[in-house]
Formats: sequence, structure tokens, C-alpha cells
Amino acid sequence: MVLEKSEPPSRSWEDDYDILVHRSLERKEPCFIMYRLDSKNHSGYEWLFISYSPDNSPVRRKMLYAATRATLKSEFGGGNIKHELFGTVPEDVLLEGYRKHMMSEDAPAPLTYAEEELEMIKRSEVRTDVSVDSKHQTIQGISFPISNDALQKLQELKDGRVNYVQLCLDLDAETINLDNSLPTDTQSLPSRIRTDHARYHFFVFKHTHEGDYLETIMFIYSMPGYKCPIKERMLYSSCKSPLLDIAEQQMGLVIGKKMEVDSPEEVTEECLYDALHPAKNVARQQFARPRGPAGRGPKRMTRTKNEGSTN
Repeated sequence: MVLEKSEPPSRSWEDDYDILVHRSLERKEPCFIMYRLDSKNHSGYEWLFISYSPDNSPVRRKMLYAATRATLKSEFGGGNIKHELFGTVPEDVLLEGYRKHMMSEDAPAPLTYAEEELEMIKRSEVRTDVSVDSKHQTIQGISFPISNDALQKLQELKDGRVNYVQLCLDLDAETINLDNSLPTDTQSLPSRIRTDHARYHFFVFKHTHEGDYLETIMFIYSMPGYKCPIKERMLYSSCKSPLLDIAEQQMGLVIGKKMEVDSPEEVTEECLYDALHPAKNVARQQFARPRGPAGRGPKRMTRTKNEGSTN
């Protein structure tokens, strides 16, 4: 390994950078460049270590440079090297490429699933004000606006003009939208449960109970388990309670039962009825201990031998 050339600085390191570095590069020739910065540490000036290896250079030469890179860094002194930069085309190692490299170095690492869940929970803790008279309402917890179409259909559900409303989240736009409000009875309700995405359902359950005809609004949160991405599961779970707060407290919907299901089989007429009117536990009758046979006369007192003796 030999020194090809060296040049003294004339201006600041940024002003000299592109001129000095660019004319040190050859089209098909790998090289190492030690570029002095203006900053200092306890050892003196700090340096930028540039490894340039064009894709179209001979494989043998690229392998040779890759094998000697660590040795050069060690001999030069790792404590003097502030940053390292690698490139295969001039644009990678010129000043703009260096700045992009530093931005990527400073960027946070991608979130793991656990960190993403924690971030979602933190977002859900952000509280926002909701105006009762606002047409563009926002749920408390996560700032997802509810579309006017969705609000209108919920009002129609309350007024008895529709009997079913399905809402969905637009994960990109971060809004709660109306999915559909098709006429729905207990026979067709299972077909409304998606098996690939989560949904919110408001359904008027018409039935009789103990001789009385009832129309009960039921809220059903359908989530098909781990078939949904983690972001979708977290957002639907976080938005559920704030959405119900708006529906009940601000719009005045009287929801008789809230359910969470993961399959269409859980919303049959029988399942809805059992969820709304669970069977009461009948206490087992306590039987009294039978009395002894009559006519046996008074109990006799039997004295022991010691009780009959006197001192």
C-alpha cells in the first residue's frame, strides 16, 4: 500500500471537499481516501475515512481492498477517524452523499413489533377536546376524525331509520368512515363480519324476552385475530372505547350490549340472545335435615359410673 497523493487544505473542509475528493477518484480503480475535517479531539484533527470501490472494477482488486481496509484503519489510528464512508459511484462519496449518509446514521432504527405497540399505546394516551356541536368530531385518545356520513348513519340508527351501521378505520388517512348501512337481520348479520379485517358494528337486535318485544342496540367489535397486521389491531383496539364514548355520551345511543368476536359464528341469533340475556344461575334448594320419628318419648339421661359415685 503506497501513498498516491496528498493535497493541503485551502478553505474549509466543506468548501474543499468535492474538488479534492472528486479528482482523487478514478473510473474503475478502488482507493482509500483520508480526508481531514476541521474538528479536533484530544489526538488532534479528526478524519473521514472514505472507501471507494466501483462496481465495474476487477473483482480481484475489490477483494484486495476489502481485505486491507481494516489494517489501514488500525495503522492510521481508529481514534482519529470520526466517520467512515463507503461508495461505489462518485455520488456516494461526494459531499451530498456524505450528508445523506450522516442523516441515515442519525435516523432512529426501525421499530420492533413491541416498540411499535408501545408507540401506539403512547399515541392513544394523547387527549383531545371534543365539541358536542362539532360536525367534524374527534375521538378522545387518538385523533381520528369521524366522517360526517358515519355520524349521520349513527343518528339514523338512533332514530330508527336504519337498523345496522358498519364503521371502518382508514389507517392511512387516520379517519373513522362509514363502511355500509345495509338492511340487516339476524340471518344476514354473520355475513357482515369480515374475516380479513376488523370492523365496528352497530346492530338493532329485534327479539322477544319473557313475553316482551325488544329492540336493543348492540355494539359488535369484530377482529379476526392475527390475520390482521399489528398496526390495524392496535388502532382498532385503541379507538374502540373513545368511539363508544361519542356514540353513547354525545349522540345518546343506548347500547344494551357490547361484544367482541373473531368469527361470523359468534353473531348468530342464539349467540346474541345469550349474550344479552344470560341464563340465571338457579340456586340449589337447601333441604332441611329430616326429623326423627314421632312417639319416641323424651330422651333418657344416662349417667356414667363416676357421676353416680360419691366421695
